[in-house]
Amino acid sequence: MSNRQRTAVSVAAAQAAVLLGGLAAGIAFAQTAPAPAPKPEPKPEAQIETVVVSGKRAALSSAQKIKQNSDEIVDSIVADDIGKLPDRSVTEVLQRIVGVTMDRTMAKGDPEHFSVEGSGISIRGLTYVRSEMNGRDSFSANGGRSLNFEDVPPELMAAVDVYKNPSAEQIEGSIGGLVNLRTAMPFDFDGLKTALSLQTTYSDLKEKSSPSVSGMVSNRWKTDLGEFGALINIASSRSGTRTDAFQVEPYYPRTDAVAGQDPATTLWIPKGSQWRTLEFDRKRQGLYGALQWKKDDVDSSLTYFRSKYKMQWDERAIFAQSDPYKLQVANGEFGKNGQLLYGTLTNNDGSGINFGADTRSAYRNSETQDLAWKLNWRANEQWSFSSDLQYIRATTDSFDSTVATGVQMPEETIDLRSGRPQLIFNDAQRAALLDPANYYWAFTMEHKDKSKATEKAWKGDAKYKFNEGILQDLRFGVRFTERDATTTNTVPGYNWSPISQPWQIGWDINHLAFLNDPRFSGDTYVHNFKNFFSGKASVPSLIFPTVGTTSGYPDSYAALHKYHDILCAEQHGGDTSSCTPWAPASFGTDPSGTNDQHEKTQAAFAQLRFAMDDWRFPVDGNIGLRLVRTQSRASGYTVFTSKQVPDGATGVPVPVIPSFSEAGTFNNTYTNALPSLNLRMKASEKLQFRFALGKGISRPDFSQLQAYTTMSQDFTSTTTNGQTVVSNVTQTGTASGNPMLKPIKSTQGDATAEWYFSRTGSLTFAAFHKRLSDIIINQTYLKQIPDASGQLQDFTVTGPINGARGRATGFELAFQTYFDQLPGWLSGFGIQANYTYVDSKTTLYQPVNSAYCSGGNTAANLNLNLNGCDTDGRTFGNLPLQNLSKNAYNLALLYDRGDISARLAYSWRSKYLQAVNVNGTQGGDGTDTNPQSPTNGQRNVAWGLPVWADSYGQLDAGVYYKFNDHVTFGLEAQNLTNATYKQLMQQHIGTMGRAWFDTGRRYTLTARMSF
Repeated sequence: MSNRQRTAVSVAAAQAAVLLGGLAAGIAFAQTAPAPAPKPEPKPEAQIETVVVSGKRAALSSAQKIKQNSDEIVDSIVADDIGKLPDRSVTEVLQRIVGVTMDRTMAKGDPEHFSVEGSGISIRGLTYVRSEMNGRDSFSANGGRSLNFEDVPPELMAAVDVYKNPSAEQIEGSIGGLVNLRTAMPFDFDGLKTALSLQTTYSDLKEKSSPSVSGMVSNRWKTDLGEFGALINIASSRSGTRTDAFQVEPYYPRTDAVAGQDPATTLWIPKGSQWRTLEFDRKRQGLYGALQWKKDDVDSSLTYFRSKYKMQWDERAIFAQSDPYKLQVANGEFGKNGQLLYGTLTNNDGSGINFGADTRSAYRNSETQDLAWKLNWRANEQWSFSSDLQYIRATTDSFDSTVATGVQMPEETIDLRSGRPQLIFNDAQRAALLDPANYYWAFTMEHKDKSKATEKAWKGDAKYKFNEGILQDLRFGVRFTERDATTTNTVPGYNWSPISQPWQIGWDINHLAFLNDPRFSGDTYVHNFKNFFSGKASVPSLIFPTVGTTSGYPDSYAALHKYHDILCAEQHGGDTSSCTPWAPASFGTDPSGTNDQHEKTQAAFAQLRFAMDDWRFPVDGNIGLRLVRTQSRASGYTVFTSKQVPDGATGVPVPVIPSFSEAGTFNNTYTNALPSLNLRMKASEKLQFRFALGKGISRPDFSQLQAYTTMSQDFTSTTTNGQTVVSNVTQTGTASGNPMLKPIKSTQGDATAEWYFSRTGSLTFAAFHKRLSDIIINQTYLKQIPDASGQLQDFTVTGPINGARGRATGFELAFQTYFDQLPGWLSGFGIQANYTYVDSKTTLYQPVNSAYCSGGNTAANLNLNLNGCDTDGRTFGNLPLQNLSKNAYNLALLYDRGDISARLAYSWRSKYLQAVNVNGTQGGDGTDTNPQSPTNGQRNVAWGLPVWADSYGQLDAGVYYKFNDHVTFGLEAQNLTNATYKQLMQQHIGTMGRAWFDTGRRYTLTARMSF
């Protein structure tokens, strides 16, 4: 190996140790060196590039070195690799790491809206993920405990590390894994360093370009007072995308849908099919600054990080809202399970199929600020100390507004025989959909939320280094935090208010507010759905409310609801006393919409590092214990209402409990002991094995801790000749959250084999098993309140509880190499590949095993919310953990030689359960097929389907040309094959197609300058 090659290896190893070790700076490097030596000045990962000599790569990548030398099981991706991939968010960057998968919907509870840049991650199939910035806590103000990774500019990152197993010195709270975002420091550079990056990204479906810019300046100076360094890094990027979608409504069992149908034969008919398009725009800004100082054995750093995220999306969507039991099918073709494959839908009463056509606008503004000061002192050869002080503040506010017209479509022809729906309309039908006489004003719906979270944290650590022998060092320390989080939502959360609906006619209004009525015309426009599905589909133009009606809230809403008031007055002959005027949802005035949390933690750890270097197969590692005490306080309300008992009632006694609304403070304290063991055995310089055991916790999200509970007492009775006899008393309640929740716990083990078989190659294998307990689910628990005599009454309350156990078991396989043994330009080719398999199981502490569904769509309907219910009243059960794909892999073709660097990367994950009983796949009109039910055959069952994301893969590419030592140009492309993202809905006739999303391709031009 040449001196130049040895220098590259040493610098990479030293940098990995500096950034990963904190107090243990240089230790990991020392483990690989035969004897202590002066440590070279480290360089940031962003600047470490593999040296190419005579057409051959000289060393393992920086990420491989981090993995090889780390004390724990960790996988990383560094800035040099981040910059070579066409990823526009940290979420997209993370999906390239083995064991990490990305969610592609905007929110876990809203699978109807696709997110091009991703909205969250799972590690080894679990969503219990902690996030850090430079080893310190980091989060967004969204009711959770981790960052919205899509909010963070990837341009500011030097590296991203994913830790897979706990260590005593790491902050507690990660069961799935820990994501640490790292930034550069001034002392990472030799002197003055400047960098500038310019980008423009074009979305071919949206037909719009969006610019991005980032820049960094860093320098360091030696003075009599010590050495000083300063760095500032800024980033600003915009993104504009469009998503087109087809949807199919859930299928209903019918015995009378086709003329002449045998009543003994059941056919399954969807309520209709629909389409939508969503325009998404976001702006992300980042500012990072760092100051460093060092003199003799003391050094200090001050860092400030701020990320700002603004997004706005506007959607035009049509959705079916007819009575599914009135639909008739002509020219029908059906599958083997009786499901409709092709046919024309009409209403049996000739009224037309009722659809909604809504304009929906939403925005979100988020900001996270992080200020941290660290001081290190090396007292002597054995002792060193550090102090780390941090303040973090996060805010977010969002508004979601929907205004809809209704349209009565004469008929709809659906072709589901070849995957994505084909909707067939003739010229007359298209013309009818452009006639204002067929449209009416339907409803409005608003939602608003606002959150603020702050945290103050301090930790003090010490390290004692042993001079010789097996023991390497002893680390110990303490950490104290104080965190406040407040979230305010509108009440009701989504305030749906009718303007004119068919079911109001005859009792509330005299007719619908049709757009051809001069009194109700205006504030609408025709949307043409140009280039729908990248030109692969053609759908009719529709009449929608203008964006001004959604953005003009509340004045625009008030004006629209006056249409209802006009029709209501006409229905009642001019008497408006029974016409309820529209009122906006309350915000900040109803305590049920406010979640106020306060939390303190105190943690202490001790960790002993050891090494048996003189063994035939050297073994090193660490063993430690972390003790953490959590004190939480939730402020909220308990509300009780009771039905009035008639005087002189007999039978079952009804406890006397006066109605009340009482503010309260709920305190919860728990202590956890978290031991950990990490071992590494070096079979050779190229082959090593690891074994890890540990315990971890994941605290409940603050949204799950809300202290607002409503309880009620009701009874059933009969009255004969004025005498009331009570036969049964029910005492129930619903909790928005549960402030007494405990953390989810995990006992976990890991075993790995790592083979670094060449200068550029590695093959690694990891097997893991996580045994989970106290998983949080919505189920029932007992809550007591006293009656008038002081006797405690047991109320059955539905809300979040620690109600299940489970496991996640699997393995990871990763491979990387360059074919540098090939001649000439072929030596620049390489390959990266990784595969993850995860199997999971969840078992309820109190199983819900009913085969049939009953009841309404409430929190108390456990069968519905835990197992899901079909439209025929049958339950599903045995559902896996949500957001967990059994199989996932990444495959990348690499090229690095001379001035050219290129990547062709494919990322894929298998299907996974997204949600159960969520908007779009729920209702209250399921058929009761329970033979033991007194309402058998009636259409009164609440139903909610399990919604799955189908397997999905995406191909991305990037190529960069180094013009000279200072300037590099690049071209990137996302979703080269224009893959379609598909959602599924589980029914007893099979897993049916629910939605198909098309986002088109995106292309990015980049220019980078560095001096």
